[in-house]
Amino acid sequence: MKLFLDTSVLLAACGSARGSSRALFGYAPAHKWMLMASPWVVTEVVRNLAKFPPPATNEWLRLRPQLVLVDDVVSLNKIVVFPVAKDRPVLLTALAWSQVLLTLDRDDFTGLLGSHFYGLPLMEPAEFLEAERRAGRLMK
Repeated sequence: MKLFLDTSVLLAACGSARGSSRALFGYAPAHKWMLMASPWVVTEVVRNLAKFPPPATNEWLRLRPQLVLVDDVVSLNKIVVFPVAKDRPVLLTALAWSQVLLTLDRDDFTGLLGSHFYGLPLMEPAEFLEAERRAGRLMK
């Protein structure tokens, strides 16, 4: 499964060894999940890491190789009414490349769009992991 991780999920994974954002990295290899990000997201992560304690940067350096970097998508051949300009490339890139957009940014994504965008599920990492568990697809 192709999972696009937005900046909030990656920063949460770097900032805490506990929690669903970091758990994605642990589960991904066994479940053949492709964890994806784009240059736009990576730039945001690097810029925001300065706000975290130094160990978060070490975690970023450890986690970053597990990400598949995909090209940013900045336009779409569908109508898009999404007022958050800084997050538009995240949304469009996730739609173009992945099967699920994982975000902790409820206000800008799910708060404005709901749970889907042109069929692309918008979920928090914990919500995704719970859905996988309920479906019997999440193994330890």
